[in-house]
Amino acid sequence: MQELDKLISFDGRDIRLKVGLLAPQAGGSVLVQSGDTAVLVSATRAKGREGIDFLPLTVDYEERQYAAGRIPGGFFRREGRPGEKAVLTSRLIDRPIRPLFPGWLRDDIQIVATTLSMDEDVPPDILAVTGASVAVLLAEIPFSGPMAAVRVGLVGDDFILNPTYKEIKKGDLDIVVAGSPDGIVMVEAGANQLPEQDMIEAIDFAYEAIRELIQAQRELIKELGIEVVVPETPEEDQSLKTFISDRVTEDIKNILSKYDLDKKGRDEALDEIKKTKIEEVIAELPEDDPIAVVTNEDPKAIGKAFKALTKQLMRSQILEEGIRVDGRKLDQVRPISSRVAVLPNRVHGSGLFQRGLTQVLSIATLGTSGDAQDTSDDLNPQDEKRYLHHYNFPPYSVGETRPMRSPGRREVGHGALAERALVPVLPGPEDFPYVLRVVSEVLSSNGSTSMGSVCGSTLSLMDAGVPLSKPVSGAAMGLIKEGDEVRILTDIQGIEDFLGDMDFKVAGTDTGITALQMDMKITGLSMEVIAKAIQQALPARIHILQEMLKAIAEPREELSPYAPRLLTMKIDPELIGMVIGPSGKTIKAITEQTGAKIDIEDDGTVIIAAVEAEKAEMARKMVYNITRKLNEGDVYVGKVTRIIDIGAFVEILPGKEGMIHISQLAEGRVGKVDDEVAVGDEIVVKIRGFDQKNRLNLTRLGIHPDEAAEARAAAM
Repeated sequence: MQELDKLISFDGRDIRLKVGLLAPQAGGSVLVQSGDTAVLVSATRAKGREGIDFLPLTVDYEERQYAAGRIPGGFFRREGRPGEKAVLTSRLIDRPIRPLFPGWLRDDIQIVATTLSMDEDVPPDILAVTGASVAVLLAEIPFSGPMAAVRVGLVGDDFILNPTYKEIKKGDLDIVVAGSPDGIVMVEAGANQLPEQDMIEAIDFAYEAIRELIQAQRELIKELGIEVVVPETPEEDQSLKTFISDRVTEDIKNILSKYDLDKKGRDEALDEIKKTKIEEVIAELPEDDPIAVVTNEDPKAIGKAFKALTKQLMRSQILEEGIRVDGRKLDQVRPISSRVAVLPNRVHGSGLFQRGLTQVLSIATLGTSGDAQDTSDDLNPQDEKRYLHHYNFPPYSVGETRPMRSPGRREVGHGALAERALVPVLPGPEDFPYVLRVVSEVLSSNGSTSMGSVCGSTLSLMDAGVPLSKPVSGAAMGLIKEGDEVRILTDIQGIEDFLGDMDFKVAGTDTGITALQMDMKITGLSMEVIAKAIQQALPARIHILQEMLKAIAEPREELSPYAPRLLTMKIDPELIGMVIGPSGKTIKAITEQTGAKIDIEDDGTVIIAAVEAEKAEMARKMVYNITRKLNEGDVYVGKVTRIIDIGAFVEILPGKEGMIHISQLAEGRVGKVDDEVAVGDEIVVKIRGFDQKNRLNLTRLGIHPDEAAEARAAAM
């Protein structure tokens, strides 16, 4: 392929596409560059495998430490398994591009995005998303593209296109929007309680830039003389579909209109119809019957055709009657149940949220600053994480059995979404210096477990006594679209997600949106429909929030008795070494004596944690005494550590020792030091002064009884 270099400039930010330079054996490859950030994206297609009835699309995002001029740590000095950021970026590429491949495509497709260079201004993720579209077009894979993505930030009242890391951090919005010629295909957003109308305007602003990127891709392909492969659905033999439709359409309609059936009952009823009226009938047909031939050639044909008919009838019922399979209206939320303190207070906070058959148990844990997640190895410049949300989806939650593995991309993605939804309402470390972790255990799943996790997290944090500025709730919106007919569904359940066209999750407070995520199963959606879905989610969120607040109206004033008590203090950064001591001797001694955990930050902030407040205070006093300035005339209780002929050495503070000359041990003449003190004795001493080498001189003379009593009280 000939080399071509195309520069796209809009809103003061340039994106450069270089093709024909790298990865010549890939199906298609492009180097996408903005600033000093460069991402190589390739797309390769291989012949499909036998028996595959889905699109085997694999998307991998790889980060290399050399991109930021670093050498990886560890024994092997090479990159290991992808981190959370890489997993989330892989999902960010996959989600908008997957629905643009034709439904009949069964070839293996792999998209690999590798960050080769990275600066501190330009995030590579949106470059990788747009690059995936270019690579697929170059590989001439059937595709309803081009597709492109942009990020929008909000600083003050101004939207910023493709903001830098610093602009994202100081702004109130971080939204990634991907679109195709047919409209929006993906949205991922975090916001500081942004009003619905502002969010709609941000998406519209993003799509204007997306159109420019789409046009640039078309021009690039045209210059290279590559034909865009337009997906065309091949003709199918309709005989099996007609056979099934003629026999069970009315039966399926009857089941879908039995609104009192739960998920299990509905699934069992549909399975019974498929078995008795289709599978058993076909099994009796002669081998040369056309229907028997079709089903023998493809054992999954009956299931696929039956599912397609069920999908069609369910969607028709919603479009024509405005009634869903559980009898709800289009904008109606399922019954809600909320509880807190469902677990013993050994855990610091717990919340149980149930909406319909979806049930999530969230558990909050309070930790110290040492528990924060260190992200310093990431290429992306960001601070350590002080709030972590982890999402678990065990197989029993959907009545299945399968091996339990480490969290997959779905679990990581859902956990990140719920985490993003709560971050804007969390207290700052200066007001609440705890590190927070919430784990959401999905106990039962029938749609929108991620939004259930948002609600459960809010309940558990409030139960733990975390002073949230506002409680957060979330709802998942769905879509049924046939031609120009569109129906938006509030609070979708599993079957509506599976057979619908959209999964649009909206989380926020009664003030505005904190997180938003939209995935499509069609090739694009208009701004009009997007706006309607966002507006329709608002009353649902408020209703859910009101139900949640019946369980707990405000964060608890008292923490769990088993949560650590934190005290913070500030010391001179130059004295940090004094607190730590040689080989950590001093800080270990404080920990052993008090049982407290002590974390010291580079700026001199000391965070002391202990389950008992008295132990934390004891440790604080010890740190204070170590770092306090010693003044002549101060009185302390000290311990005699050793004796020499001319006096005794006394440790008045950890690591601070002075000497009492024999003449200062008592009134009158002292014959021997041992006559007055012994090693291990606790005695009251006063600072007499400092010698020329700044060594501490102590005395037992001239101490008023009140000074002695005060020193003993301070030492307790």
